[in-house]
Amino acid sequence: MAVTATETHRTIDAVWRIESAKIIAALTRMVRDVGLAEELAQDALVAAIEQWPASGVPANPGAWLMAIAKRRAIDHFRRAKLLERKQEELRAAIESQPEQPEPDEVRDDLLRLMFTACHPTLSTEARVALTLRLLGGLTTTEIARAFLVSESTVAQRIVRAKRTLAKERVPFEVPSGDQLSPRLASVLEVVYLIFNEGYSATAGDDWMRPALCEDALRLGRILAGLAPRDAEVHGLVALMEIQASRARARTGPDGRPVLLLEQNRGLWDQLLIRRGLAALRRAEEIGGLRGPYTVQAAIAACHARAVTAEDTDWMRIAALYEVLGQLTPSPVIELNHAVAVSMAFGPAAGLELVDELAGEPSLASYHLLPSVRGDLLAKLGRSAEARAEFERAAGLTQNARERQILLDRAAVS
Repeated sequence: MAVTATETHRTIDAVWRIESAKIIAALTRMVRDVGLAEELAQDALVAAIEQWPASGVPANPGAWLMAIAKRRAIDHFRRAKLLERKQEELRAAIESQPEQPEPDEVRDDLLRLMFTACHPTLSTEARVALTLRLLGGLTTTEIARAFLVSESTVAQRIVRAKRTLAKERVPFEVPSGDQLSPRLASVLEVVYLIFNEGYSATAGDDWMRPALCEDALRLGRILAGLAPRDAEVHGLVALMEIQASRARARTGPDGRPVLLLEQNRGLWDQLLIRRGLAALRRAEEIGGLRGPYTVQAAIAACHARAVTAEDTDWMRIAALYEVLGQLTPSPVIELNHAVAVSMAFGPAAGLELVDELAGEPSLASYHLLPSVRGDLLAKLGRSAEARAEFERAAGLTQNARERQILLDRAAVS
């Protein structure tokens, strides 16, 4: 049966998602310019879109795309009229690359590309956009839709990011020595930011954006394969796997959000939980509970291991939040610690800790502070105060689904 053009385009999309990061990474190593590398890869994609519907998908589509991109690179340097010696050096370097690079070379190139896209010289927004573009294979339109910003905004972020990398002459390499730890932390931060935006959308009408969670998980799993001896990489993967396991239970049949303690745990994905717990064990074997992602994964594991909400080991969770607060002091972590204390020792104990955070400037517009306080006040029977807190929280959140939950809670308080 003949393959339709639509089916071929679907195949091209799938191949691009799988192969694009490898191609861009290899080209960046060759031409030493991530912006040019992406343009060359895009040229190869356009060639596939033009040729494959008529000629059929090649047996090795990744190698086909790489070969076209390399030819475009040679043409580019010819057109640029570089010095003859430099042109010949670059042409020789490109032509000497095998059509199918060794697995170790692919791994190293991908790792270099991750560190480049997540370089601290770029803004957080730029790092996120560039990572999704270069490593996630997402289009500008898809990134804009995911983060509820205009396509032009995303395009500008990506263009500026590539210009900054070129201007600052950011090397295409894996950092070493004292630079490795902070640079790896930047990579992990970007991956988790992408996951969190998918898991709990900060704005718009959707409670979750599962595609972003899937992109972040894929990046995390790739990173775990590239850096198998780093505990925090496995800790982050464990945290994302366990949190992602709850996706089906986080919304009801009508699309309304379902909070953690009210979820049907029979809907939790046990495969993702097993993968998450295995990643957590690897993290603990390598580095113990000494990193923030590993500690957060250990907290998530307490929920995952509890058959019912009542079985949750809240005393351990409270203790883990104390450890997390020491590793990365933050008012948000203190707020989460207060929730755990309230579950372990009663709402009055939790409210005392929450009230200590009332004057914290960084939480002034954080909707979860009045939301948590409202919940604790409701449990203590202080209905009027609880209602006021839920209404205040509803006014602060930018997510429509979350706003409705808070207004509903205010109405019954």
